[in-house]
Amino acid sequence: MVELSAVEPAGRRVLTDLPRPTPEVGARPASFDRLFEDEYARVAAIARRVLGDPAAAEDVAQDVFLDVHRRFGDNPGAKAAAWARTAAAHTALNVIRSNRRRAGREERFAAEPSEAHDPQAAVEAAETSRAVRAALARIPKRQATVLALRYSGLSYAEIASTLGIGVNAVGTRLRRAEARLRKEVDDASV
Repeated sequence: MVELSAVEPAGRRVLTDLPRPTPEVGARPASFDRLFEDEYARVAAIARRVLGDPAAAEDVAQDVFLDVHRRFGDNPGAKAAAWARTAAAHTALNVIRSNRRRAGREERFAAEPSEAHDPQAAVEAAETSRAVRAALARIPKRQATVLALRYSGLSYAEIASTLGIGVNAVGTRLRRAEARLRKEVDDASV
């Protein structure tokens, strides 16, 4: 979470090592290169304000401009600059969420006692894994796929891209798949 006291308005201050150009209001970039030159400092500044880390902000800015080029090509048009700034904020927030999830996983795995010291726990874990895999084989492929992708560590956006669906649909599919898997595991254990 970003502390509001740490977020300062950028104003005319330079937040990266790159010079901040002053394009005319309403000016349309003639090419991707021009857009990059005009907007890179702003995109990096937005990411830095969200993340508080200049190096991570530079990474976000690079990702954003890769996405801009993929989406708009060599002649991005007038909307690309606004899209890039919005994407910078969203991408930076995704970095925060991803880091939070990673930290949670690392804490969970670091705190768990080793199963190597407890043979009974190892046998129970193996049985649980077998039951879950068998239940995954019984549920529809579409539901099993979304579960496998999510529990392999993919974000909602990555799952959406992989499956060719909207990001909002991922959560719905995931909840339905989890409910179906839970039902299959419960029915098998009875």
